[in-house]
Parts: sequence; C-alpha cells; structure tokens
Amino acid sequence: MLLLDGKKLADELKAEIAQEVEQLKASGGKTPHLAAILVGNDGGSLTYVGHKVKSCEQVGFRSTLLHLDDSITEEFLLGEVKKLNEDKDIDGFIVQLPLPKHINPDKVIMAIDPKKDVDGFHPVNVGKVTLGLPAYVSATPLGITKILERYNIETSGKHCVVIGRSNIVGRPMSILMSGQGKTGNATVTVCHSKTKNLKEITLQADIIIAALGKPGFLTGDMVKEGAVVIDVGTTRVTDATAKNGWRLKGDANYAEVSPKCSAITPVPGGVGPMTVVSLLLNTLKAAKNEV
Repeated sequence: MLLLDGKKLADELKAEIAQEVEQLKASGGKTPHLAAILVGNDGGSLTYVGHKVKSCEQVGFRSTLLHLDDSITEEFLLGEVKKLNEDKDIDGFIVQLPLPKHINPDKVIMAIDPKKDVDGFHPVNVGKVTLGLPAYVSATPLGITKILERYNIETSGKHCVVIGRSNIVGRPMSILMSGQGKTGNATVTVCHSKTKNLKEITLQADIIIAALGKPGFLTGDMVKEGAVVIDVGTTRVTDATAKNGWRLKGDANYAEVSPKCSAITPVPGGVGPMTVVSLLLNTLKAAKNEV
C-alpha cells in the first residue's frame, strides 16, 4: 500500500516555488503578494489562515492578513474586497469561509475580481475550468490533481467515484477527473446524500474521492481490493487523549480501508497540506499574469 504523503509533496512543491520566486526577483519581477480576509475567530479558519501566512514566508511571498470582527456589516466587507481588487500590489486574495450568517458568501465571492480569485471560487474561473481554459482551479481539487500526478496514479480510463457534490471540492473534482488533463480522462460517478446503492457503486471504483465531511463514513466493505482512496475529510473529533482535546478525522475509516488500497492519503498529512500549497501555486500564476 502506497501512502500518498501530502505533507512531503507540499514541502517539495514549496521548495520549487521558492526557487521560482528567487528567479522572478532576480529578473526584475515583483514579489508575489497574497492577501487574506478573515472575519471572526472560527478555530479551523484561524489555523488554516495561519498556515497560509507561514507558507507565504517559507516561499518568499509577501502576505497581508485583514482580520475583521464578526460584527462587521456585509457592506463593510464588500468595501474591503473592493480595496483589494484595486490594490495593484496585491496579486491575489481570498476571503476565508465560513462567513458570519448575516453575510451572503455568494455575494462576496461574486465581488472578487476573477483575476485575483486565487481560491478559484468565482463563476468566471469555475466556468473556465469547465471549458478546459486557463483558470484558477480551486485549491483542494488542484492539490488532489498534484498528488495524483506526482505519485503517478493512472486516471485515464479508470472509474472514479466522487462522494460529495460541493462547489468547493466535489463538483470541480468531477470536472477535472473527466477532463483531458494529465490527471483526467476518467469515467466519473458523483454520489451524494440522495444516491441509492452507494456501496454497490463504490465497490466498482478504481479511484474514490471522499469529500462529504462525515468522519469514518467510507468503510472497508465499500472499497474493492487495489482501489486508490483520496480522503478529503478533515473533521475535528473530540478526543480526551489528544493534547488539544480533539483529533482530525477523515471521511475514510483508515484502519479498515487502508489494507485494501493500492494507495491512500492519510488524515492529517494528505490533502490538507496540498490545499495550502495550491493556493501558493495560484498566487504565483497571478503574479506572472498566467491566467
């Protein structure tokens, strides 16, 4: 069984990005600059944004964090987005989700300049990805394709089952896997909460991408021998024995599923680190005007 080590791969890619940034600076180019807007103090969001800021430092990017109180109005947040759109020194920026309930996330995403939308959530970028045009691919799906590519996981002609249909992971992943890219040309089935005979479908899968946010959902009896499992789940589960009082759990029951797999991503240390590094890849693209 091959462990698809996302942390190790992310470190390798960061080294490659850092080298490219040095070359960019040496040739008179600007230092890539990533900004993030964080509203409120959600624990997961604070950790994730913290990783992004640290990663920017590691590869030689500039980073700006706007940490706003969760009592701000939607109008105020849209004003901050407008400022970042107009700031010529900012190459790309993200608005960390989730947002407080009184703020419409779709309205905020729509307000982001697609050329600076390094999270790849704006409909313009989603549409371009669908058409196979140059675009910012949302970070988690991009990270997954990098794992498949760097570990030489064959996707062409394979049956890929995506569990989950979110706009952030499930839907874009199904488009990428069925597209004509290096990690595409698969036959894709998208499953969700209304899918009947789910086990029957997953047992046919050569590749399973589990992205529904239910810890331990994918069990050993749902996976055929030799399948590849990409576990996108990162749910905090209370654990009194853990230092923080919680542990991250994936959507796959690792103990049951891993013995049957030819390859699997761990949680933590699989898709998560690749999501952060993919944001850096998109920001580098923005700085080089490649989209």
